[in-house]
Amino acid sequence: MLSVSNRGKIMPASPIRKLVPFAETAKKKGIKIYHLNIGQPDIETPPEILNAVRNSDFKILEYSHSAGNESYRKKLVEYYRSVNINVDHNEIIITTGGSEAILFGFMSCLDAGDEVIIPQPFYANYNGFAVTAGVTVKPITSRIDTGFALPPIEEFEKLITRKTKAIIICNPNNPTGYLYSREELEVLKTIIIKHDLYLFSDEAYREFCYEGKHFSAMQLEGAENNVILMDTISKRYSACGARIGALVTHNKEVLNTAIKFAQARLSPPEFGQILGEAAVDLPANYFEKPKAEYQLRRDTIVKRLNNIPGVFCPNPGGAFYAMASLPIDDADVFCQWLLESFDYNSATLMLAPATGFYGTEGLGKNEVRLAYVLNVDAINNAMDCLEKALEIYPGRKK
Repeated sequence: MLSVSNRGKIMPASPIRKLVPFAETAKKKGIKIYHLNIGQPDIETPPEILNAVRNSDFKILEYSHSAGNESYRKKLVEYYRSVNINVDHNEIIITTGGSEAILFGFMSCLDAGDEVIIPQPFYANYNGFAVTAGVTVKPITSRIDTGFALPPIEEFEKLITRKTKAIIICNPNNPTGYLYSREELEVLKTIIIKHDLYLFSDEAYREFCYEGKHFSAMQLEGAENNVILMDTISKRYSACGARIGALVTHNKEVLNTAIKFAQARLSPPEFGQILGEAAVDLPANYFEKPKAEYQLRRDTIVKRLNNIPGVFCPNPGGAFYAMASLPIDDADVFCQWLLESFDYNSATLMLAPATGFYGTEGLGKNEVRLAYVLNVDAINNAMDCLEKALEIYPGRKK
């Protein structure tokens, strides 16, 4: 009998997208859905960069260099210099979204059976990429009562074995919004140097820091060969559909290995590279407006959440996500109930159950992730729905 692969069987479903069929059914009933489940910003993509694609003039849409267009990589050097990251264009490989940067990093640095340590809750797709690469995720728990701060160095030491090859962080963090400090990055440097590990740093939300300043892992002195930066323009310019990211490192051996994976998939998307190159020329103050808007949304949603009886939400320092604990026993059941059995004024909201962001079974059962990617009015309406839902939810904890 034909069977799918074991890899396919253990590939986890997305906690962000798995409830989509229930949302689609609700919409067919005329229910308005406030989508707080997915990091799809409603901020307009800058027209200048869309026009760069519209006005592109060529007769043949050719393959680019497997590492990405040299003109774009040189532009990115300018961008990284503006955020105090010094790299050469030959230390950048353009990827199909940040997702491919993560996968190239895993495939270039890790073998099947190797272990990576990730503070949990973590970006759910790290699990999927680990399955693809045959890598084992060893979660280390960050806790909601500390705002999801980096666990103590002793906790990392307990997890390190001869199979441990890397630590992964997302800074600012998805799903928690936690912003790792320079001091916490220095702690990680101590660990990776001592144990000869890679540090994968996912910095997709670098521009959106509200409590403190972003410090990149690429700025860690003495760890240049250990650090692999994974980046994307998706959230930076509200251009998720461009599917353009980058793998950046000073490690020549990693670059020489990653380019072979890049060659195997031929080249990254041409139109996305045109868009990304134009984005570097946006005015220096471009990020001021979207950052201020996200901060207003953050302040709104955190205040509303903490005003609901039984709900706790720590104040996220960056990105556009918040994690909240709710007075419920099972977030997966609750989030499905919101879509199947609840509406308030013909509206409901869609959340991401936190269980999919943890690698340890049983954690996150009463937590949800909320993406504050909607305008303030929509957020307030969604919070009205949540408050009303928790009042009548049959599974509410007393």
